[in-house]
Amino acid sequence: MVVWSILLYSSWGITILGLLALPFIPIRFKANFAVFILFANALLTSVLVLPSLSGEALSFVFYAGSFVKEVPVKIDSLAAWFVLIINFTSVTGIIYGSGYMKPYTDSKAKLSLHWILYILFHLSMIWVCLLQNGFAFLIAWEAMSLTSMLLVIFDHNNTNTIKAGINYLVQMHLSIVFLTIGFVWVYFVTGSFGFEAIHEFFLKQTNIWLFLIFFVGFGFKAGFVPFHSWLPHAHPAAPSHVSGVMSGVIVKLGIYGIIRMISFLHADFVLLGEIIITVSVLTGLYGIINAAVHRDFKKMLAYCTIENIGIIGIGLGIGLIGMGTNSILLFYLGFAGALLHVLNHSLFKSLLFYTAGSVYQQTHTRDMEKLGGLLKKMPKTAFLFLIGAIAIGGLPPFNGFISEFVIYGGLVEGMKLQSISLISLLILTFAGLSLIGGLSILTFTKTFGTIFLGSEREHHHQEPKEVSMIMLLPQYLIIAMMLSVAVFPQWYLEITGKISYNLISSSNLFTSAFEPSILVAYSETMSSISLYSLIFVGLIGLFWLVRMAATKGKNRVYDETWGCGYQAPNSRMQYSGKSFSKPLGKMFNFLLIEKKNYPELTAGEIFPETRKYSSHYVDFFEYYFIDKMNQQILYFINYFKFIQNGRVQSYVMYGIVFILAIFVLTMFNLVK
Repeated sequence: MVVWSILLYSSWGITILGLLALPFIPIRFKANFAVFILFANALLTSVLVLPSLSGEALSFVFYAGSFVKEVPVKIDSLAAWFVLIINFTSVTGIIYGSGYMKPYTDSKAKLSLHWILYILFHLSMIWVCLLQNGFAFLIAWEAMSLTSMLLVIFDHNNTNTIKAGINYLVQMHLSIVFLTIGFVWVYFVTGSFGFEAIHEFFLKQTNIWLFLIFFVGFGFKAGFVPFHSWLPHAHPAAPSHVSGVMSGVIVKLGIYGIIRMISFLHADFVLLGEIIITVSVLTGLYGIINAAVHRDFKKMLAYCTIENIGIIGIGLGIGLIGMGTNSILLFYLGFAGALLHVLNHSLFKSLLFYTAGSVYQQTHTRDMEKLGGLLKKMPKTAFLFLIGAIAIGGLPPFNGFISEFVIYGGLVEGMKLQSISLISLLILTFAGLSLIGGLSILTFTKTFGTIFLGSEREHHHQEPKEVSMIMLLPQYLIIAMMLSVAVFPQWYLEITGKISYNLISSSNLFTSAFEPSILVAYSETMSSISLYSLIFVGLIGLFWLVRMAATKGKNRVYDETWGCGYQAPNSRMQYSGKSFSKPLGKMFNFLLIEKKNYPELTAGEIFPETRKYSSHYVDFFEYYFIDKMNQQILYFINYFKFIQNGRVQSYVMYGIVFILAIFVLTMFNLVK
């Protein structure tokens, strides 16, 4: 226990000393110093939680004042899993960010604040996973939301960035409202803010309503539909290393909260599983359909985050159904698949955001319609993006295939149940997950082809070139982790299986202990598929090397590709992102709202006049619900504009009226 206390207090000490020293560090060393502080903090907390990943949970308390008094801290396997993911993603993010932020070295104060906020952001996420008191948890949750919001609005001179930050902050406080309601409800029933009180509440009260309150609160952070609308605004506005960490980690803390609440449940497993699966399928489909049509590549990646949250939610729903039907295999496939996809998504999504940041840094645009041909100018970035695209599409030999295969296995196993309603739901979920996978491949085929293939669509003010090694290094580390999951899935499945079992071991839901052999068949199958896929890719690489060796030293002649009779081809003849996704947009036009600057050409308009065309898609829920609600609020508030009229006489009168009101209330002893 003494060792763990030393590690914990050392983490705090290094953070405090680092934050105090950072403003005084010379500008050229600020990023390196911030990397050192965060890496040291990540190392200490990783050593702290690592034994709990497969062993016994570590618990202790610290004194936090007269109101809360002792705050319990618990490091179990679930907390350890998320802390390790947070640490790895945050370390890769700050290394990448040290190169990404070099153009801003002329603003010393702004850069100092950015790195201070990043270190605090990392620390707040760690404590969200460790704290076991509702009041203290909300403080850490608020600190995480505030620091991440301030990181989002780094480019605060941009009006859209400020709007995105305010939108994010408002929705995170809606999240806190629901979480506060949940913790206060538990406090009034049990008299405690401790997480163990939630376990006691579920033991004596109905489970469904409190769980749904917590699900909504955590759902805002995770990005479940319809609580998702902050993601498409915050991710494009934030610096790319912040986007990578937010998408890779911060949304997963919403998943962490949901799993933590699931561990306290005692009833309504099947019903809650059905609710979560339904919401998750709709979330996944909505996210990927929107991602397929957007041409802002960072906004596209934000919608892909929503899609993958849906996939994780499907795994959680399967696990809950397994708990309710006493199917231990269904339980493990659901929760192990969901936990593994949490790791996998944090890897390939942070990789994709880093590559997107590299493209943005070199081209200063997020509009893929203005790009093209970057494969020749940024070959390493193109290769890294391609790997991330294959992984997020769920294709072997990369890690996205592993976790999605496990979740598919859970759906197939669930179809063996005796309930017709459950079988019907799982069949529809299987179809929805298949559609999500197909649309994901379409989305990234469009994105990779439009950005990296073809020829340049618009001239850039500076010639794009490959980014520095400091920005490429963390991306190579991520790929190494991705390949480890793909090649050794049995090791990761054993860990996630143990985590799943530890969640419900105290409830005696299943009589048998966890046996890794339950998942052996699945891990062996996935390992074989990944291995054969790697061999296939290796053969392609071998043929390429042979070809390079055979043509070395020989004259190479490059010429235009035959253009089918076109004598003067230009970049406008290429397929654009818009043309690629237009059929899908028309198919789902009831959900995808397209705003255009002019009506489309009619069938009888043979000789159309010259005109400019532009269009963009808006979010369905934001357009029909959030914007409409905002308009009504503004309409109501406008009735009170006369109060703030700019007249000094009016403000003096308000003061006099207030003083008179206090005087009258005091006379009648209404105010003391």
